[in-house]
Amino acid sequence: MASIAIYSVKGGVGKTTFAVNLAWCAASISRRKTLLWDLDASNGSGYLLGVDPKKKRTAESVFSADRQPSKLIQKTDYANLDLLPADESIRTLGRQFDRIGKKKRLAKLTEQLTKEYDRIIFDCPPVLNEISTQVMRAADLVIVPLPPSPLSTRALDQVVEEVRGSGKSHPPILPVLSMIDMRRTLHREAREANRKWPVIPLASAIEQCAVERKPVGEFAPRSPAARGFAQLWTAIERKLAKK
Repeated sequence: MASIAIYSVKGGVGKTTFAVNLAWCAASISRRKTLLWDLDASNGSGYLLGVDPKKKRTAESVFSADRQPSKLIQKTDYANLDLLPADESIRTLGRQFDRIGKKKRLAKLTEQLTKEYDRIIFDCPPVLNEISTQVMRAADLVIVPLPPSPLSTRALDQVVEEVRGSGKSHPPILPVLSMIDMRRTLHREAREANRKWPVIPLASAIEQCAVERKPVGEFAPRSPAARGFAQLWTAIERKLAKK
């Protein structure tokens, strides 16, 4: 079993799209029993998968009321892929973690789920607070989407600092260049400077995920975007195998 966090301190980097498509790859390509756990109050992962949260059960109750995560997990339309959706109740999750005073609450909940799932993927909000600290304690690998811009380098530095501050056994980081358009000089330079990083191209198929409400591998399996996510998932599995 392994847990993978899709994390960035910047918004608008395609984090949720990454999370959904990588979860689909885990379930469909690797045939692993996979849980996508949405920790962002906007419930973007649920939207992209066409899953609406159950109104009678709030996402924050998993943390504050010691409710079993399994009570909130919902099936998706895809074999091997389940979702633990988010909702507005976790907008103040950072303060809730501070209040309950359990520094490894997310890690312990994740451990409980290992009996059911081979891969758990966290769709994380773009924050630096107790949420990110708890995620780093729970994750075995941190994926950082980085569009090719000067601000991305600063964002990566902040993630590295946050991960290293999570403890002695902090998880490894895998930066990924996202939204790459090799027609642009800045993008080509970013690619040349980071040849070992995986790449996800700028592609209309990725934008269509929000229209289709499906992972790109479902409606455009031969597209460069689908190939990019499949190759990234292969790189993730290789990195996990080295742990």
